Amino acid sequence: MQTYLLVINGKPEGPFTLAELKARPIKPDDFVKTDAMDDYKQAHEVAELREILGFKKQVLLQYFGSFDQRLLASAIDGFMVSGVCIVAVLIASVFITNTIFRLSVLLGLLVIIPLVNLVYHIIMESSAKQGTYGKQLLAIKVCDMEGLPLTRAHATGRNLAKIISVLTLFTGYLYSFFNPQKQCLHDVIAGTLVVKDRL
Repeated sequence: MQTYLLVINGKPEGPFTLAELKARPIKPDDFVKTDAMDDYKQAHEVAELREILGFKKQVLLQYFGSFDQRLLASAIDGFMVSGVCIVAVLIASVFITNTIFRLSVLLGLLVIIPLVNLVYHIIMESSAKQGTYGKQLLAIKVCDMEGLPLTRAHATGRNLAKIISVLTLFTGYLYSFFNPQKQCLHDVIAGTLVVKDRL
């Protein structure tokens, strides 16, 4: 039978069965945890408790990834993607004897790196992890305005919208300082958020 720990006055108590929880005056923002959970969640975040206790899932809008977290994650991802592409091209160029073709392949990195970076971000942001390896290291992830994971199409739109943030001479990124949800311009356009773990 599923049992829950319940945080009461800042301390975990229990475990409680569902029937015992139902008999208590639980609020949607009370923290609960089962053995299967990695961390505590608010009661409204757990589908089983929403159904039994009549809670509605709330959109948590207060925990956003900061500009410096996003910048560091981007730097980690950029370094990683560029490194993989450069190593792959250098290995390939060893087997190319034609000097002009070898030079063309090396210059092709200017196109290859941004394309690989785009595909990498789309795939990772629409995955179960909801973020690139850089974002995962910093415990931030990308979601829609309701806190739900992005579809592949939504992630594609978000990453293509980054072109607008760049074309505005990067002021699209600085827009996050003036947005209460810390959204960059491309996030506003795509309807996405970058959120971080609460605990």
